[in-house]
Amino acid sequence: MRPPGGAPGVPGPPPPASGDRGLRVAVIGGGPGGLYAAALLKRLDPRRDVTVWERNAPDDTFGFGVVLSDETLGGIAHADPVVHAALQEEFVRWDGIDIVHRGHHQSSGGHGFAALGRRRLLEILHRRCASLGVRLLFSTPAPSAAELAGTHDLVIAADGVHSATRAAHADVFGPRITSHRCRYIWLSADFAFSAFRFEIAETEHGVMQLHGYPYAADASTVIVEMREEVWRDAGFDGLDERESAARCAKIFAEALDGRPLHGNSSAWTAFRTVVNDRWSHGRTVLLGDAAHTAHFSIGSGTKLAVEDALALAACVGEHPDLPAALAAYESERRPVVESTQRAAAASLRWFEDLGRHLGQPPRQFAFNLLTRSRRVTHANLRLRDAAFTDTVEREFGCPPGTPPMFTPFRLRGLTLRNRVVVSPMDMYSAEDGLPGDFHLVHLGARALGGAGLVMTEMVCVSPEGRITPACTGLYTDAHTAAWRRVTDFVHGQAPGTAVGIQLGHSGGKGSTRRMWEGMDQPLEHGNWPLTAASALPYLPGVGQTPRELDAAGLDAVREQFAAATRRAVQSGFDLLELHCAHGYLLSGFLSPLTNRRTDAYGGSLRARLRFPLEVFDTVREIWPDDRPMTVRLSATDWAEGGTTAEDAVAFARAFAEHGADAVDVSTGQVVAGERPEYGRSYQTPFADRIRAETGVPVVAVGAISSWDDVNSILLAGRADLCAVGRPHLYDPQWTLHAAAEQGYRGEGAVWPPPYRAGSRTPPTGRTDAPRPRLGLTAPGTAPPRG
Repeated sequence: MRPPGGAPGVPGPPPPASGDRGLRVAVIGGGPGGLYAAALLKRLDPRRDVTVWERNAPDDTFGFGVVLSDETLGGIAHADPVVHAALQEEFVRWDGIDIVHRGHHQSSGGHGFAALGRRRLLEILHRRCASLGVRLLFSTPAPSAAELAGTHDLVIAADGVHSATRAAHADVFGPRITSHRCRYIWLSADFAFSAFRFEIAETEHGVMQLHGYPYAADASTVIVEMREEVWRDAGFDGLDERESAARCAKIFAEALDGRPLHGNSSAWTAFRTVVNDRWSHGRTVLLGDAAHTAHFSIGSGTKLAVEDALALAACVGEHPDLPAALAAYESERRPVVESTQRAAAASLRWFEDLGRHLGQPPRQFAFNLLTRSRRVTHANLRLRDAAFTDTVEREFGCPPGTPPMFTPFRLRGLTLRNRVVVSPMDMYSAEDGLPGDFHLVHLGARALGGAGLVMTEMVCVSPEGRITPACTGLYTDAHTAAWRRVTDFVHGQAPGTAVGIQLGHSGGKGSTRRMWEGMDQPLEHGNWPLTAASALPYLPGVGQTPRELDAAGLDAVREQFAAATRRAVQSGFDLLELHCAHGYLLSGFLSPLTNRRTDAYGGSLRARLRFPLEVFDTVREIWPDDRPMTVRLSATDWAEGGTTAEDAVAFARAFAEHGADAVDVSTGQVVAGERPEYGRSYQTPFADRIRAETGVPVVAVGAISSWDDVNSILLAGRADLCAVGRPHLYDPQWTLHAAAEQGYRGEGAVWPPPYRAGSRTPPTGRTDAPRPRLGLTAPGTAPPRG
């Protein structure tokens, strides 16, 4: 029956909310997500008419094994005990991960996996759908979603990564599809691995990797992956399925114990990340790979599709009309999916850049691999396998009972008692550049809070080099005395804590309001003229256009940095950082988006480096030789045509050659049109790359919010120090509290005597766990109304 008023592809009025009939549901695609959605919708209300179109035969399937998490299985158990019981009978379970790298075999346990054959999973879902009365149409291409929307109340497009539905309505769904740099192929072996196995092969053509796991008592999935250029150089682009399987079996003969590999319509492909702006259009909704994909290295494809089905079925049952149900479904699932996609992207990139990590010690390499997605961390890996984690910590240099973050680190003549840095954070609370009581309390409180190094905000080298009228400076004797007051307090009241100064010049981003008054907006009155690498405004049409620095201007800026450095020495700072990031003056020279000069200071990368290096050399010559000097860089502009990660490596190497002791690796804020990829620890991969390719110590910064993240980053070798900003605004004693929460009371985190009574974590009240989200109606009870 056709809904009244609905033409094909045009949503008609919503289906009746009264219970006089059930929904008519069309499902395009008979994969796990589509089948499970069909089964749940029918189970929740037997009146519903549910049809699944699958273009392949019932026993046709790609791939081999499917991995499901305990979390997903828990949702299935609540939603459909029949399916859960059938899955339980089929699962192969294991808890180990084996990593084979340069002849070293590392094992980690306690991970908990469950897998079964994809074909067997489909058979279970076919049987469940049939028992519930779902109509299954095999070897039958589905009508278009537009046509089905004219005859059905709900159309579920579960038609996979190459979704025709998504393509047909791209103007509404807004898909963004990204292909990546590795080629991979799904194969199988006729034996069961004893654990999830990662094996690295370093061949004459480049690095290749095997991902293998059991899915039956006598079968394993084997995925072979490598960079596109390696794949071509090795000649795989000219091999068919059988030849590829034989070649891979030869390369990984040790892992396979000489056994062959088999394909199943297997082809080399590049992974494609699918993101959609919207997941629904009228009565049509995307599910599973049609809506989103996440790299196979975190085993999430089937998991996400099944969880989509659970949420969609629940939302349709909970809401009185379809538009509300589809909005609720997307609202519930999108944050979960985006989080998973961020983790998958981190894992994908780790494997794309695998060659960068191969020189690590074997156990650190294994730890790095296990924590690559940031979902497995130091703390939960310790819960899973304390013996493995203890060994990694010992090799890192942790004394017994000492978390990685509380190990010391030396830069020139300065030894930091721990690896935590209070990141430079602009406070916009000075008068005429003068730091006052606020800065004494702000920086003093964080020094008392236990960090190894406390950094000032960007301290400006001239009045016109300020970002706002409320920024601090170091260009008068009064400034020197005021900063000396801060350093004396830190050294006297928080012995063992170092205090560093970050020197910078705002360039074309100056003469603006304080952040909370209008970030990057020009002053309402009292603006001062700006200078920059090139005459380009930061906010075109809003901010003022700076004057391009001429030879005299360049000389003047160098002298301003020199004078500020002399004052920094007199002020008693332990470390000096030169700010060459975030679009400020020196950063403006580095980026091709902000440096359009045609003289010796513009053009090539080497030329764009010239002036920042001249300033660095000037400062390094004045700054005492035994005190370390660092440089902060934006490792990417997050904008097309801007600074790349490769450029950042070259910048870091150049500064190191000129005497930089470490590189503080930030990103972005260079151009207003940037598109950052925000997420937990999202800037750390740039620090990791610079450290791996240059050997220069690095400071990681950017959404590092937990002590567990700090420990994980350090132990994996991604950074030497971690700069933590906002958490120190929330809690000035963040570092000491991290020590208390880990039961650490050593020299890396010393409580000031007046605070020692508070050095134990206070008890908290009882909290009850929430009920499971998907506790759907059990069989035999009255179903919710559709």
